[in-house]
Amino acid sequence: MIVIVLASRTEMEGRKLAEQHEERRKSDSAHRAAYAAAKAEPTLHKPRLITSRAGHEAVHGAGTIGRFNTWLAVKITRSVGTMWTAYVFAAIALISLPAAIATRSVIIIVAWVAQTFFQLVLLPIIIVGQNVISASQDARAEADHITLTTLHAINVQQLQMLTQQKDMLQQQREILDMLERKGLAST
Repeated sequence: MIVIVLASRTEMEGRKLAEQHEERRKSDSAHRAAYAAAKAEPTLHKPRLITSRAGHEAVHGAGTIGRFNTWLAVKITRSVGTMWTAYVFAAIALISLPAAIATRSVIIIVAWVAQTFFQLVLLPIIIVGQNVISASQDARAEADHITLTTLHAINVQQLQMLTQQKDMLQQQREILDMLERKGLAST
């Protein structure tokens, strides 16, 4: 009796967690419709490859101005987000270092380190790191896409085989029923 109560309580908590999880999802109606269609008819679903480039329209829009803004932002990010830019910024920052040290003021030296060197030099380095991460995520997305497409094809084949097997079992059942009606089947 206790085990049944615990199992029922666990099932109820599991359902509550599942309901909470569904409520927290943030997706548009097109995604929800595509998800429902894929669950209803998995053999008709076609996996899609989504990379970081696919998000460009979501940020600035698909119009002429949006495409221009995306192009300009990517162009600037690619030019600033290089290690060569980090080296140039470091050299520029080092030009003002002797003046900061000459003041012998801890506040000015700390301000130079925080405001000049860190901000100027770390910006391009962070962008380089983000570019590396983005490239690895895109590579992972492509590899996952191939894997998921393969698994999808295998799943479709398995579903077709199960349908064929179900049809064959139905035919066998019909033959056995006919033999039993004629009294030829042994049970």
